[in-house]
Formats: sequence, structure tokens, C-alpha cells
Amino acid sequence: MLKLLLYFQHMDRRWIFLGMGLSILLPLLFPVNFSFRVDERVQALYDSVEALQPGDTVLVSADFDPASRPELEPFFRANLDHLFRKDVKVVVLTLWDYAPPLVVPILDEIADRHHKVYGTDYVFLGFKPGKELAIKAIGENIPKTFPTDSRGTPTTELPIMQGFKQAKDFPLLISISAGFPGTREYVLQIQGQYDLKIASSCTAVSAPDYIPFYKAGQLVGLAGGMPGSAQYEKLVYPNGPPEGQRLLATQAINVLNLGHLYIIGLIVLGNIGFFLSRRVGEEAA
Repeated sequence: MLKLLLYFQHMDRRWIFLGMGLSILLPLLFPVNFSFRVDERVQALYDSVEALQPGDTVLVSADFDPASRPELEPFFRANLDHLFRKDVKVVVLTLWDYAPPLVVPILDEIADRHHKVYGTDYVFLGFKPGKELAIKAIGENIPKTFPTDSRGTPTTELPIMQGFKQAKDFPLLISISAGFPGTREYVLQIQGQYDLKIASSCTAVSAPDYIPFYKAGQLVGLAGGMPGSAQYEKLVYPNGPPEGQRLLATQAINVLNLGHLYIIGLIVLGNIGFFLSRRVGEEAA
């Protein structure tokens, strides 16, 4: 045992890399489930969606790209499932030019699973450039900002858009934000002016900057990064995923947890080996 612990002082780094690779690969092939708690900010976001009534319509700003997709797509999927399950209508738009090819297939897939009708139960208005100016325009006049949806239908002719001209007409705005423009700009540009209820799912690096918005009441809920998406999945799917589906964030967070445990184990064993080697050296002297 002593020799094994001392070995960690001079361990070949290739074994370390192999161990890390296995700690990532094995839980993907043979899923494991680590228990984790739900943060109060994620719970508040879930409760805000639960408070919606059947027939309500929410505005979703899906502002992410391929680089942030692993963190935010799981939330987007679970959130759409949650909204459609409650028979809530969904109006989706984006301020990011890379988002439409990612957003549309997911939106159509989940809407079809819930037997929702395009234009009546859900719609994708498309991409709008302009950053903060686009957000101000969304706050003032959505049909003017998006004269047609992504399929070319005039916005004023869509059944789902009847009675919804400004952002304040929606009981909830959900910002799925990978950065600029995103949640921060929605809060700074129109939240206070129109007293909007905004919930946010953001990347892990942005979450600390948005926590003050939540504490100040400018956000009604916040899910940060992969952990936030996994916690939201846990609330939306308390009995596990529906047949044929995977909980992407939950699976990923379990892989990360196992990888972290592996690294912590190496650090502990390496330190034990260091102190033992020093003691052996002192005794030999």
C-alpha cells in the first residue's frame, strides 16, 4: 500500500489521461445518477412557468449558438416540454443569427410531439438584427419589428399573435441567453420600463452577473449553465425522461461529477504520497 501511494508522486501522466477518459466515457455508456439539489433560483423559474394558465402565451428569446448549445439546448427542450404540457402557447424569436438552424428543428420536434399547430399554438418569428435596438423595438411593437414570421406569413395574420403587440402583453418572457445580446440587455432595456416578468437560462460564465438581477426582482428565475439545466430537467421530469428521450443536461452533469471525483481522488492520493515520501526521506536521513 505504501509503495502504491508513493507511486502517485511519479505517476506517468498517460495513466492520468486514460483515467480521465474512462471517467467520461463509462458513464456515457453506462449511465450513473448522482443526487443533486435544486437551487432556489431554478425552483423559482419552474414555479413561474407552473403559475401560467392553460391558454396563456409566453415570449421566448432563444439567443444561443453552436458553442453554447450543450449548456442551453437541454433547458430549451425541457422548457418547451414544460410549456406545451401546460397547454401554454409559445412565441419564439432570436437576436442571434446563428440560432435559427438550431432553434427551428427543436421547436418543430417538440411541438409535433405535443400535437401543437403552427401559427395557433406556437410560432417562430425569426431572427432580428440590431441588438439593444431590436430589444427596444420588441418592447414597443412586435408586429412592426417582425412583419412576418420565419415562414413568410404576416405576423398580424397569425392567430397566436392576436392581442400581443408589445412584450408587456405576455405574462412571461423567457430569455435563453448565451451572451450579448441576451438577458442583461432585456433587463436593462425594457424590464423596468414595462415591468416585465423575465426568467433566464444562461451560460455558467454569465450566471454570477445575473444573480443580482434575480435578487433585485428583475428576474423571476435563473438557471445557470449545465447545472441549472440539469436542475430544471429534474423538476420537469421528476419520474425520469419520457420514453425515447434523454435528459441531456442530467447525463452531462453526471459525467462532470464523476470526472471531478476522479480529479479530487488523484489530488488526495498525490498529497498522501507526498507526505509519506517526505517522512520516508526523513527516516532514511
